[in-house]
Amino acid sequence: MSIPISTSLQSTLASEHMEHRPSTRKNRLVFISLLAVAIGMVISLVAKLLIWLINLVTNLSFYGSFSLAHSTPQGHHLGIFVVIVPVIGGIIVGLMALYGSRAIRGHGIPEAMEQILTNNSKIKPTITYLKPLSSAIAIGTGGPFGAEGPIIATGGALGSTLGQLLKISHQERKVLLAAGATAGMSAIFGSPIAAIFLAIELLLFEFSAAAIFPVALACITGAAGHHFLFGGGPVFAIDHLISTPSNTALFLYSIEGVLIGLLSVAVTKIVYWLEEAFERLPVHWMWWPAIGGLAVGIIGYFHPDTLGVGYDNITNVLSGSLTLKVIGLLFIFKFLSWAIALSSGTSGGTLAPLLTIGGAAGALAGIALQQLFPQLDISVSLAALIGMSAMFAGASRALLTSILFALETTGQVNALLALLAACSIAYFISLYLMEHTIMTEKIARRGVKTPVTYTPDVLEQYHIKDVMSHDALLISDENPIADVKSWLDQHEDDHANYFIVTGTDNTLKGVISSSSLRSEHHAPEKQIGSLIKRKSAWVRVNDPLKTAVGIMLQYDMDLLPVVDTNQVVVGTINYKNIMTAYKHVHNASEDKQVHISLKRQTLKLLIKGNRLIYRNQHRQNSSNQ
Repeated sequence: MSIPISTSLQSTLASEHMEHRPSTRKNRLVFISLLAVAIGMVISLVAKLLIWLINLVTNLSFYGSFSLAHSTPQGHHLGIFVVIVPVIGGIIVGLMALYGSRAIRGHGIPEAMEQILTNNSKIKPTITYLKPLSSAIAIGTGGPFGAEGPIIATGGALGSTLGQLLKISHQERKVLLAAGATAGMSAIFGSPIAAIFLAIELLLFEFSAAAIFPVALACITGAAGHHFLFGGGPVFAIDHLISTPSNTALFLYSIEGVLIGLLSVAVTKIVYWLEEAFERLPVHWMWWPAIGGLAVGIIGYFHPDTLGVGYDNITNVLSGSLTLKVIGLLFIFKFLSWAIALSSGTSGGTLAPLLTIGGAAGALAGIALQQLFPQLDISVSLAALIGMSAMFAGASRALLTSILFALETTGQVNALLALLAACSIAYFISLYLMEHTIMTEKIARRGVKTPVTYTPDVLEQYHIKDVMSHDALLISDENPIADVKSWLDQHEDDHANYFIVTGTDNTLKGVISSSSLRSEHHAPEKQIGSLIKRKSAWVRVNDPLKTAVGIMLQYDMDLLPVVDTNQVVVGTINYKNIMTAYKHVHNASEDKQVHISLKRQTLKLLIKGNRLIYRNQHRQNSSNQ
């Protein structure tokens, strides 16, 4: 039975169906790419404005001065009153979430992932200004977050809003959302390659030119904006060149990857345990950011380095010059401050805190390795870089993103092999011990399933000719209605919903529905051709199955004629034929398993046969003797 679909969905499917034509597809790619570049330019400016806004709030909150100059909370002279500042910021963020939008709460990336997976990549336009404003207040009043989370959320909202204003498909809107989000990351860190892979691993859930090319242009634009607005050079510059590690040192760095991988699992579980603890509080959720701000303020009073963005902390840890005590205290209290604040539902992010915590843990591991193996050239800077990257790889399972991010933001290419080994191990440990990541746990609890594999679309792998039916029932447009109804009553069952009408030369004239044909309101002597009301819908033999599905949904049909270049009907395709393609894929997988099983059985038989031959020869030799 046919299922009607909404007008909006019909228009979406219609636009997607048109894209199978090569010229149209290329033109759409150019159009979306130009939009992505424009988004990259805008979000670069927004990134600069966000940094200014964070500086302004920081100067007002901790120094009482109206200034856009860069400053950190570490040099404040508020004394014990510093505890109040993050609380005030939490109250303001809570009010903005209550009366503005609850979507400003949280990490940024998980919220974008949820909208992609459940809402056709539609984000409320208000997030475009509410997210950066709320994040600037949260960070500027001491929140232990980085600027990258808010700008990623803001860029995603900008791309989604533009996609909602224009007449484009939800697939194209997803690309614009990802382009805006990753252009924002590239604008903050100047890391376009890592940003592209962030889109692939966490936002796009696919690997295709139509998706990657616009995102790549947006990220390049964001990186250009970073160099123009923030200056060139690595964001986390290390004042010395890290040397390529020896094989023994590489093994020890790999062991560090195991430790950081386990730590990333612990960090993720603690964060969500704290979120559950906040949900059990007997107070309205609007007050949770203030409670989290109280913890941030108390910790910040004793350890001011935990307050604010903390990019300087990352650079200092990577330099390898900090003492064991300073690194240890930063690791413990930065984690506590960030985990409590993030769990409270304030407007924050995950990337910079994870980098700080992982870098500190890696530096501690590097110092320990130096003491245990003084004969080896262990670099604390490299160990910190590995910890920073492996923590991100384990917590988010964005493996390639974490490696490339470390290389782009430091410029230390000699660290590649060690990063690859340690991050891969941390990724595997996270995959083995956790079902979800720090990015997906929250939305998984809401019933949203995140793709974990990038398999080819069956509907694009198979073509019409692979599964079509060649024995099509064709009705001549000149036949009287009465004759056709009589013939169908004798030869055809009542389950056919549509019939294909052709001319005398089998050229397609149209499609009529079963209900229209069997209606009693038509004069029996009229010709079948007079019943054709529906616009002709068809597919060609070389079209992918995705085209057929799009047309079926667009025209609300479960059967389509297949025609050649002269519009001659050569067969039909229906939903049962399409299911055959999925059956082929399933059977191929099963056949592979059977083949493996047969090979194993054959190997066992060969071994058994060789043993039997050996025994017979042994018995024969014994009897001869």
